[in-house]
Amino acid sequence: MALPGESSKPIGEMTVLITGGSGGIGGAIAERFASVGMNIVIHYMHSHEAANDVARRCLALGAKVMTVAADMKDRSQLLRMAERLESIGMLPDILVNNAGKAHYGMLADVTEEEWDEVMAVNLKGTFLCSQIFMPYMISQRYGRIINVSSVWGISGASCEVAYSASKGGVNAFTKALAKELAPSGVTVNAVAPGAVNTAMLNNLQEDELRMLEDEIPAGRLASPEEVASLVYFLALPESGYITGQVISPNGGWIT
Repeated sequence: MALPGESSKPIGEMTVLITGGSGGIGGAIAERFASVGMNIVIHYMHSHEAANDVARRCLALGAKVMTVAADMKDRSQLLRMAERLESIGMLPDILVNNAGKAHYGMLADVTEEEWDEVMAVNLKGTFLCSQIFMPYMISQRYGRIINVSSVWGISGASCEVAYSASKGGVNAFTKALAKELAPSGVTVNAVAPGAVNTAMLNNLQEDELRMLEDEIPAGRLASPEEVASLVYFLALPESGYITGQVISPNGGWIT
């Protein structure tokens, strides 16, 4: 009989659900898990074609893959997604709460609707998915919840108050839920990247990107694959004693 934190399944038979799996970081995470033959569930909201592109890359690696669409702010849609996954035997052993919404602007200019949207996607969505899928993990006394946060959730960023606050909430959520679920063999950790070379930085001009790279001791942006490798490590069975941690791959930018 498996002890808490030990799975009776080999990793290649596990299922991972990646929310926001059609984006740069989400897609890299999906491919990293697909490379060991895991069952991959790619969640998306609007990016149907991008999700299918990620799915095709995962299939090429030999993984079983499906895509699902749901609004991260809507419990009823997420419950329907869970019912669908259960009906085909693909409830996740590993949940990667990666879906997120960025926001740039002075706090004085942030509308209540913009604030609510950022909080709903980044923080409420993490809460809803964790609450919906953790009973399955608890029942099998094994599971991994990995929340993709941000370095700004640790240090805060000017002109990103709403985003920073939502990710700071994700970090606190991670630490608290880890304590609740540890006796059940379920770990909860957060990965809080610094600047990553994805479409989220497309609003920056070339000179602004160079200035950003100059601020980072490593002298460059992170690749999505580097973030994906850390997420994968935290999902491994041998990472069962790591829980409640917020780990920030940021090239020495914030220490």
